[in-house]
Amino acid sequence: QVQLEESGGGSVQAGGSLRLSCAASGRTFSYYHVAWFRQAPGKEREFVAYSGFSTLYADSVRGRFTIARDNAKNTVDLQMNNLKPDDTAVYYCAAARGLGDSAWYDRRRSYEYWGQGIQVTVSS
Repeated sequence: QVQLEESGGGSVQAGGSLRLSCAASGRTFSYYHVAWFRQAPGKEREFVAYSGFSTLYADSVRGRFTIARDNAKNTVDLQMNNLKPDDTAVYYCAAARGLGDSAWYDRRRSYEYWGQGIQVTVSS
């Protein structure tokens, strides 16, 4: 069992930066696939970034967001730069012991552990 808790959200103006952090407890984090997802009002939860067999990003955030994990501290951070109003959402940290298929890194169903989510608001 893995427990995940996000921190670092808040409000920022367009062009600004935020850093989200996800702290994991309960198991050795280094063995897990981890990802960030987000859900905007009225929209489905979508993939943002992944760290595991590789580091992968959604097209909408590539070049602006960076995922970084520290296995010694059991944390995975999401550095978000040049934020846009469309980045406004609740951001979720997720973890999985196995993906089933490496191509499924961006699927919500691949992840069995989720944080409670944290709000990020970007104003224009």
